[in-house]
This record gives sequence, structure tokens and C-alpha cells, in this order.
Amino acid sequence: MIRLLLDQGLPRSTVRHLAERGIDACHVADIGSSHAADHEIIELAQGQSQVIVTLDSDFHRLMAVSGASAPSVIRVRQEGLRGADMAALIQQILTRVGDQLADGALVTVVEGRVRLHRLPLGTVVSGSGRRSS
Repeated sequence: MIRLLLDQGLPRSTVRHLAERGIDACHVADIGSSHAADHEIIELAQGQSQVIVTLDSDFHRLMAVSGASAPSVIRVRQEGLRGADMAALIQQILTRVGDQLADGALVTVVEGRVRLHRLPLGTVVSGSGRRSS
């Protein structure tokens, strides 16, 4: 089962809405890490076998530079979503690419389109399922 760590900027109520859907999630603010640096959040997620969900592009950059194969990161490029809407979007992402997230991936979501990069970086899979390098 995939466990999620929601970054600052995401509504804290998203955790409750995800729990109602049977998805294990926590918010950095709920565990005293709301002011943690991005690399500290990566270490925390890695240690807890969690997938990071964020609005912040820095996580993808840090994972690319590190060459690490975990943790997976979902970057949502859509601000202003309320908790229930964010939870619904996250559930759709997990349904669509959950297996790849379990194996290590960077996912970017823009207006319903999903772009996936397997970790460590190398192969790119577009929202249509086609692979390219």
C-alpha cells in the first residue's frame, strides 16, 4: 500500500479526505515538519517509505541531482484546489500510476495530464503510455 507525505502548500484537510478513501497520508504540518527543508522532507519520506505529494518543483530537481531511486514524488501543478478536490486528484493519480510510484518515479500532473519519469532518472513515460528517453 502506498503511503503519502503531503508537503506544505497542500490543504491539510486533504489528509482527512484521503483517509475517507482508504489512502494512508499525513501532512508535514501534522508531524512538526512544516518548516523542514526540502532535502529533510525527502529523507523523512525515504525513511518512512512514503511518496511525497507537493506543488514544489524543487523536489524533482533534488531527486534528479541525487540519482536516488526513492522516494517517489508527485508534483501537482494546479494550485488552489480544496482538500476534497486534491484528494480526488491524488486518488486518480494513484489509480493510474500507483505501480510505478511503488517502484520509484517522479510524476508531474498538469490539467489532468500525467507525466512520469522512472527513478533513477532515465526513461520517460508520457500520459499516453508511450515511452521515450
